[in-house]
Amino acid sequence: MNKMKMINLAAIALFFLGNGCKSGAPVDAAAVKPAIVTEAVMHDTDDPAIWINKADPAKSLVIGTDKDADGALYVFDLDGKIVKDKVVKGLKRPNNVDLAYGLMLNGKPTDIAITTERMTHKLRIFSLPDMKPVDNGGLDMFVGEAGEGYRDLMGIAIYTAKDGKMYAVVGRKNGPKTGGYLWQYLLADDGKGNVKATLVRKFGEYSGKKEIEAIAVDNELGYIYYSDEQTGVRQYYADPTKGNQQLAIFGTKGFNADHEGISIYKLTDTTGYIQVSDQGANRFQIFSREGTKANPFEHKLLKVVNVTATQSDGSDVVNVPLNDTFKHGLFVVMSDNKTFHYYRWEDIAGKELKVK
Repeated sequence: MNKMKMINLAAIALFFLGNGCKSGAPVDAAAVKPAIVTEAVMHDTDDPAIWINKADPAKSLVIGTDKDADGALYVFDLDGKIVKDKVVKGLKRPNNVDLAYGLMLNGKPTDIAITTERMTHKLRIFSLPDMKPVDNGGLDMFVGEAGEGYRDLMGIAIYTAKDGKMYAVVGRKNGPKTGGYLWQYLLADDGKGNVKATLVRKFGEYSGKKEIEAIAVDNELGYIYYSDEQTGVRQYYADPTKGNQQLAIFGTKGFNADHEGISIYKLTDTTGYIQVSDQGANRFQIFSREGTKANPFEHKLLKVVNVTATQSDGSDVVNVPLNDTFKHGLFVVMSDNKTFHYYRWEDIAGKELKVK
């Protein structure tokens, strides 16, 4: 066999190996490098959320969890530097974090960051950008559950409905297989400027294979997505009045190990991309946000992107220009070396995907 033919066969083998052999979507041969790697946290990074400073996008922040019994919420600027006066310490194994804009507290719209505190079974909520507590010490979740791991908080996502109501969608270490793994709570002012949470529904199937951690919400389209690890990504309506029927499950083939962090890059109110961490392969599989004409809940695999972040649990993405480095959006990815990696969206998109 001649040398050129051997090289071509090796390249073909590498393509299919990296692509899970079945996906049929293009995969980058080399890992995309981040524009910035943050300063390290004390213990163990897990999940990020990006807060956009609407008055001055260059002063936007990234909030990330440090998952430990002596854990914290770290706050970083767009250069990856820790904003020391905003770090919240003394949290009991904060797992995931999400944020939302404009919850009415004391009659004023307040941006909030919510993290799941696994060891206390509480949601902890802080105002943004000052990171001051607005939860009166924390909100108890999964009250009355007695199964092993049934109250150990994991994932969190916030759904802001078109009528302005805001909901927390909360996951846990373990739960029932037939429905009710996730609980959804309405968030509101308790009358004293703190947040209260009222349970509105229990939903969500579970394979029983590992756990459910990553949750993401598409506010505009009104969907909830969550990673059933080693099984796939499940989709439900975010509006609790629309029922608890599963709409789709995708990403069921071609993953190396765990399905993890989910983030949504929005091109318009109805189009864009869903990024899902293929944790064991140090890559993200990217699916279409919109469905097809034949099936509005069919999410096609469009691209597989290798990244230098390793064993990534969580990610977040925004589509707005922030500064000269992130002109088309910012994709933040957790890495297991106690850091978060900042990627330019155009570097992730390459030639296959669009930028806003």
